[in-house]
Amino acid sequence: MSQDESPRIDPKLLEILVCPLTKGPLRYDAEAQELISEQAGLAYPIRDGIPIMLADEARTISDDA
Repeated sequence: MSQDESPRIDPKLLEILVCPLTKGPLRYDAEAQELISEQAGLAYPIRDGIPIMLADEARTISDDA
């Protein structure tokens, strides 16, 4: 197994997913395996290719990140 083989998100899924708090767009960070909501300042984790769209599971992102 290669470390380069991280689970990928279906592009069609990314088109329909929105932030559960702001209903705004999400940006996919493939390296960190997160979906970023700039409006909410949150990063939702992706585990085993599945986005975890719960605010309780999201981490707060800082402005300087």
